[in-house]
Amino acid sequence: MAEAINDTSITKVKAQKSMSPWAVARRKFLRNKLAMISLFFLMTVSILSFLAPYITTVDITRVNIGSMSLTPSSEHWFGTDKSGRDVFTRLLYGGRVSLLVGISCTLLIITFGTLIGALAGFFGGIVDALLMRFTDFILNFPLLVFVIVLNAVFFGKLGGVPVLIAVISVLGWGGVARLVRSKILSEKENEYILAAISIGSRPAKVIMKHLLPNVLSTIIVQATLTFAAMIVVESGLSYLGFGVPAETPSWGNMLAASREPDVLQNMPWIWIPPALTLVFTILSINFIGEGIKDALNPKSLR
Repeated sequence: MAEAINDTSITKVKAQKSMSPWAVARRKFLRNKLAMISLFFLMTVSILSFLAPYITTVDITRVNIGSMSLTPSSEHWFGTDKSGRDVFTRLLYGGRVSLLVGISCTLLIITFGTLIGALAGFFGGIVDALLMRFTDFILNFPLLVFVIVLNAVFFGKLGGVPVLIAVISVLGWGGVARLVRSKILSEKENEYILAAISIGSRPAKVIMKHLLPNVLSTIIVQATLTFAAMIVVESGLSYLGFGVPAETPSWGNMLAASREPDVLQNMPWIWIPPALTLVFTILSINFIGEGIKDALNPKSLR
């Protein structure tokens, strides 16, 4: 019996060795039940949100005095708010805005931070010093305070959501740049990188073809954490009234209704759906990130 178990273990190890690292990582990720449940939930929320115009035809901006503050019913699944607007419909459209802000900010932050970090780590010297001092300058700014100030200054001139995305992205890439730089500094000392440099490969080719693919796992994990953080930032700013315009539904704007004591105590159907959706979305993104981290870790036994 013991010999059979040992033979099975040896066979599994040999099978894993014959697979590529990405295939092994994919296999381990698919076996992570919590990560897969979270991925299913996140995909469901995203699909429902971005298909909102095809799911419901209710006008999200129309104020209906005759339907103000209705409790959940078959006509209004999650009830209506104090303006008579359907909460379920606003929840779907709010998900579009919150997820769009999170995805856009994440892509910009990861792209810019990876670029700065890769250049600083590869070239070193004066290039590294200049780029890192610029990064320190960015990191010294309190993100939320400057987002509130800059968004308030430019909000009426250039529009709300695009400016919010731009401001958050411009001030949020410093941590990613430092992380990528540290990984590049460690990776570029390997023999295959030194060999590529010695035969005259262009810096752009070395960075894109050799360095970045080998730190991609770290970047992917950081992207999931950034995605969750950006949704929280958008919701917090919108809750305070400095994020997405009030007339545009987002999960943060919907939560802002809970600042009124009457709504908080007597109308839970107005703020509980966006609150729960936000909490479970953030948790699902973090669980996916942890699943990816475990899958990409060669020492993981999962």
